[in-house]
Order: sequence, then structure tokens, then C-alpha cells
Amino acid sequence: MTSVEAKREAAIEDLQEFDSVLIAFSGGVDSSVVAALAHEALGEDAVACTAKSETLPDAELTEANRVADEIGIRYETVSFSELDSEAFIENDGERCYHCRSMRLGRMFDKARELDIGVVCDGTNASDPGEGHRPGLRAVEELDAYSPLLEHGITKEEVREIARHYDLSVADKPSMACLSSRIPTGLEVTEEKLSRIEKAETLLRTWGFEQFRVRDHDGLARIEVGEDELERALDADFAAAVRDHLTDIGFDHVTLDLEGYRTGSVSPEDADESTDAETADDVLDADYPTSDD
Repeated sequence: MTSVEAKREAAIEDLQEFDSVLIAFSGGVDSSVVAALAHEALGEDAVACTAKSETLPDAELTEANRVADEIGIRYETVSFSELDSEAFIENDGERCYHCRSMRLGRMFDKARELDIGVVCDGTNASDPGEGHRPGLRAVEELDAYSPLLEHGITKEEVREIARHYDLSVADKPSMACLSSRIPTGLEVTEEKLSRIEKAETLLRTWGFEQFRVRDHDGLARIEVGEDELERALDADFAAAVRDHLTDIGFDHVTLDLEGYRTGSVSPEDADESTDAETADDVLDADYPTSDD
């Protein structure tokens, strides 16, 4: 038995000690592995739950639903709005803390509604060492259980376990929430989140895989992966992206010649990735389980 297999089995054994669990689920690799572990441990007594809000792209919500179905786990959603919080809107260095507190808080509300005593998240053993991670403080304060962290399962080991379960998201990049595209100190607004989502949907439709559209108060700064930079420099693409992004509300459109890199809107801060978790952020911690 390999070290990773031993960790996986230990995590399953620990989860079996609970009567039931709710997983803060983004559909990213971290939260998907936690969901797969919990489903194997507890079957119908494991529930995956995604929190819908303005910072979660519609495509990620659809993906989370699909991945939950792939795992076979019971799936629920809840709704909330980060924009109800003035502290979140201000977008200071604690933005991810405010977001994660609200998102996880809704998970605990849903767990109580379903008479579930334990909420799990996708924090893995690689996360605490990656710099400024205010979202992790929210996990600790709310006392969510992080089986990947508890058993020393690193990000690479998470992906290995995902392949063990044949999860389609095994190699999915971490997906940070939309607010991470807005530089620290600039207010987060629904208008900005909407145009960022539309712009990134366009890039995805055009076949780009690793990218971000940063919103500097109306100036779109596009980052793409190094291997896709040459295509982004094409004159026809430049003209098309300029026209489309100005149509959806940006005043100016630029291409960052350094290419895609995490944390580039706030270089002093490290990523908050979530399984947005997502996060994997708050998406994949994968959605935020994420701040990049």
C-alpha cells in the first residue's frame, strides 16, 4: 500500500466515525475528492452543497452539479450575497475572510436544516504554507472539518486520489472566485463581477484554457497562459476581443505580456484558492474554495 492509499483509507475511516457530513462543494478537485471520500464512507449520509452567489460563475455552478452527479453524492445548493457585506465590498486584504465566513456560514445553516452535525471543506495540506490565506482563518473559527488537511494530503496527492476515483476534474486548475480579478482596494460591485464573467466566458468559448480577465475600474487586463500567448497576440484576435469586451462594459482592453500568474492584482498577497473551493476554490479550497 502506498502512502497516498494509506492516507485515503485513513480519511475514509475517520469520516465513518460521523453520522453524516455536509461538504462545502465547488466541483473543483479538492472538494470533489472530499465528496468522493465522504460518499464512500457514508453513502447517502454524505451531502455535497454549493453556495450560489454573484462571485460564482454560472458555468462553475453547472460544473459542480455535473461532478456531484459523477460522484453519485446527494447534492444541494444554498444562496447568499457577498455584496450584502460592506466589509467584502471594500475589498481590503481580508476580503477572502469575509467571503469564506459568509459562504461557510450558509453551509452550517444548511447542515442544521438537514440535521447534519459536521461540515467539511477542501483545505489540503499544501494550503497553509502558501502565504497570506485569510480564508483559512474563517475555516478555523467556524470549526469546519478538513479531512485532507487532517491527514496530510497535499495538492498533488489530492490529484492522485482524484484519479483513483476516475474524477474528470483530477487535473482541473484551481478556480478562484470572480472578485479575485478586482485589485485590492477597488470596490467589488455587481457590474464588475458581471462583465468579468462575460469576458472570461468569451475567452473560454474561444478555446483559451488558462486565463484571467482583471478589472482595473473599467480597464480589462487579460492574462493568458504562456503557451497561449502567441495566439492572443494575433491581430485578428486583438481586434475581436477589444470589440467584444468594450461591448460588455469595459472602457479599455489590454493584454498582459507577462501572461497568466496568480495573485497579480495584489502581488503582496498570495492566492486564496477554493475549493471555491472553490478552492480548489473558496471555490476550490477550489471555490472558494480562492483568491488569485
